[in-house]
Amino acid sequence: MKIAIPTSGGNLCSHFGHCDEFTFVTVDDASKTVTSCEILQPPEHTPGAFPAWVSKLGAKAVLAGGMGGRAVELFEANGVDVVLGCPEEKPEQLAKAYVDGILSGGSNSCNHDAEGEHSHHKNCAHK
Repeated sequence: MKIAIPTSGGNLCSHFGHCDEFTFVTVDDASKTVTSCEILQPPEHTPGAFPAWVSKLGAKAVLAGGMGGRAVELFEANGVDVVLGCPEEKPEQLAKAYVDGILSGGSNSCNHDAEGEHSHHKNCAHK
């Protein structure tokens, strides 16, 4: 299973659309062990670009701190599981907790105000 995690500085970036990179963690389904990690640069951040790109690369889950509602809908339409409210930890730790069934999401750290502007509970690099 391939799991996509938006990262910045080696840890989860709290907002999906503003990460420096994505870490794709591959986990063996039978043994539930991490078999590889690949860090890739995402395409330009435009509406729908990240979900299409992550789905095309074969991820079956995306673990994020926060994400806009449209991105969640696009992932779910492509059969990709979305877990929001994840802590800013190492991708391998998050992926392992996910496959072990102990990763509990929390609140979506991405909020949109009435004008559609973003606010974030935690900082990460913004492009």
